[in-house]
Amino acid sequence: MADYKTLRGTATFEYEEKRSRFIATASFADTEEKALSVLNAVRAANRTARHNVYAYVLQNGRTRYSDDGEPAKTAGTPVLETIHHAEVSDVIVVVTRYFGGILLGTGGLVRAYTAAAAGALQAAELVSMRLVVDCSIRVPYAMYEQAQRCIQAAETRLDEPVFDDAVTLRWRMPAGTESALCEALRELLRGAAEVEISQPLYAPF
Repeated sequence: MADYKTLRGTATFEYEEKRSRFIATASFADTEEKALSVLNAVRAANRTARHNVYAYVLQNGRTRYSDDGEPAKTAGTPVLETIHHAEVSDVIVVVTRYFGGILLGTGGLVRAYTAAAAGALQAAELVSMRLVVDCSIRVPYAMYEQAQRCIQAAETRLDEPVFDDAVTLRWRMPAGTESALCEALRELLRGAAEVEISQPLYAPF
């Protein structure tokens, strides 16, 4: 699968239209179970709301939306289209509506749900998900700084070192790019230590 954009954590945004309040919650969810958990939490926190409209898009291609009692294609569909427009996945957006007593009409509903969903997505922190590997190596103190410089010279995200009887260096890097660095470390350390490499996983990078 290709790299993709998603959200870090959860963001909210409130929009008001003719006394109706639209409270949008945008959250990371990489499974249907997580998406439904977010939806249920929003519903539980807004028991007196008239509607809890939602849409989610997963990286595996699964999408789902609900108008939750609003006229067809005036609520869930605009929220889903807003997610697609933002070019993000593994995301759920729930828009809670507290009815203000004035009917908005189909055009007004589409505008309100779109504005609320877009506001929450814009308020969220975007992260790029890449296929990466987590790596680690234990090196003697005498070689620590040289090994650290070697790792930093590659496209890596290096964690804080762990010091005990030797120094453990841990880092993350794009999957498929680790071979050259492993060879450079092997030469530097003259084969005294080997890099441990995880299975590839999707993670922020």
